[in-house]
Amino acid sequence: MEKRAKRPCMLIVDDVEINRSILEEFFKDDYEILQAENGLQAYEIIEQNNVDIVLLDLVMPVMDGVELLTRLKKDSRFSSIPVVATTSRSEEENEARMMELGAADFITKPYHPVIVRCRVRNVMARLENEWRKIEQAEQRVQLLELSRKIGEDPLTGLYNREKFYSAAAELMQHNSNTKYAIAYFDISHFKVINDLCDMETGNLVLKTAGACLAHYVGDMGICARLEADHFAICMPEDLLMMDDLIEALDRDMQTLVLPHTVMFYAGVFPVDDVFLPVDQMCDRAHMALSVVKDKYQKRYAVYDGLMRERMMDEQMILREMEFAIEQKQFSIYLQPIYSVLKKCDTSAEALVRWVHPKEGMISPARFIPLFERNGFIVRLDHYVWEEVCRLLAEERDKLGRVVPVSVNVSRLDFYDENLLEFFMGLMKKYDLEPWMIKLEVTESAYTDNPQQIMTMMRRFQDAGFKFLMDDFGSGYSSLSMLRNLPVNILKIDMKFVQEIVTSFRAAKIMEHMVQLAHDIHMEVVIEGVETKEQVEFLQEIGCDEIQGYYFSKPMSKDEYIERLAESPVVGEALEKAED
Repeated sequence: MEKRAKRPCMLIVDDVEINRSILEEFFKDDYEILQAENGLQAYEIIEQNNVDIVLLDLVMPVMDGVELLTRLKKDSRFSSIPVVATTSRSEEENEARMMELGAADFITKPYHPVIVRCRVRNVMARLENEWRKIEQAEQRVQLLELSRKIGEDPLTGLYNREKFYSAAAELMQHNSNTKYAIAYFDISHFKVINDLCDMETGNLVLKTAGACLAHYVGDMGICARLEADHFAICMPEDLLMMDDLIEALDRDMQTLVLPHTVMFYAGVFPVDDVFLPVDQMCDRAHMALSVVKDKYQKRYAVYDGLMRERMMDEQMILREMEFAIEQKQFSIYLQPIYSVLKKCDTSAEALVRWVHPKEGMISPARFIPLFERNGFIVRLDHYVWEEVCRLLAEERDKLGRVVPVSVNVSRLDFYDENLLEFFMGLMKKYDLEPWMIKLEVTESAYTDNPQQIMTMMRRFQDAGFKFLMDDFGSGYSSLSMLRNLPVNILKIDMKFVQEIVTSFRAAKIMEHMVQLAHDIHMEVVIEGVETKEQVEFLQEIGCDEIQGYYFSKPMSKDEYIERLAESPVVGEALEKAED
């Protein structure tokens, strides 16, 4: 007789016996059933048994469903067990809370057998799919580890990254009389190839590129596939003819007859110290590549002194950023936003400046992009938000009124699930209200993880905060975003302003953007306004608020509060914000 496979185990948790019996009847043929009357009893059962899924009621004595789910998700032993919440139609608030805490799904009383079975089946199917992904990831890790030991890229047969580093160092140090160069290659928009074709076509491109580079280098040097579509070669500098090599790569790609043009870009680092770590040589070659990436006319660049200065500047910034924030070297500056209708400042934007003790004022253009790449922007944002709240509290205490200030929120900030709690903590600490601080998010940030950002934005708006879409019109998906995103205020990019007086098209586009925003009940802020002619035009088309050098440059906190104190009608800004 054939032995039956062990069935998965289901734990049903409900203080009402009839509910447990009904659910057991639904699943007794497919699962081993365990029962518990409350959360505490359920937790003890889970500690003693291999439970595969939990059906969990919310309202129970001793320990309710919310507390049990919280404990399970915090315990690494049980956090992966899927939990399906059982709710009544009057428990929508608890239902949302359970989903936020990590419940896999929910079923509603009275139970419909078909719906209940389908939901549980779907949860288990998702779990099975996740386990398969984990197994596949583990297999990929094992293959990569094996390939590292071998030193060969399994797809192209070239050296992998680790082997290239060691082999290139050995080659250059054993031939110290020969001057070598490192060239770093990247394929422009390689992901498009996989999207338009398939993975097999993408692999063919990589193998063809690898063969071309290996043939060009020959026995005069070495080449490697470092990762993805990134390649590197090391060979004598006087033998490296980049124009010829780029042409050879183009020619080989054309033979593949692909629906998308494949273009290689490269950066070259002439080696002046053979004992410099090869990974640093590759970093410098990659830095040169970034100068020409995605430019049509120039396909490669050579690392030079200016790039070295930029690298040294970045290293200085990275080295001192932690100390700078501890020593409060970062200062906030305020640029007022002027109401055309009220004839006064109705808000301001907070901008950050780095006042370095030796370098003086460091432009944000030097450190913001770097902080966005290394993640330090999150620390800096938290610092700026608190400084703004401190300013608002000072403004309230000195003037008896508050003009709202907008702060920037980067895309990385939205990965913090406790972001709203952090802001509410600042509101409580400085005795402020959410309308006093507005949140600016750039258009490009929405494209990274739109669903998560939209969910977070709605939570903020429910708490009383307002959102501005910054740099509207600088990207490619603006109208689609306006349709979907819960934004209160549209901040139109300054590029449109620069030509509205001289360009008929620019003027018409601006006019219709303002009208569109008003039609969907959004306020409009125009930034980058510098001339009287621009102001007059914006007044004619009904623009709400204006920001730019025409009215004020960014100013220090003390200058800003002094400006507000001298404004006779600034109180109206408070009314507007409260409305």
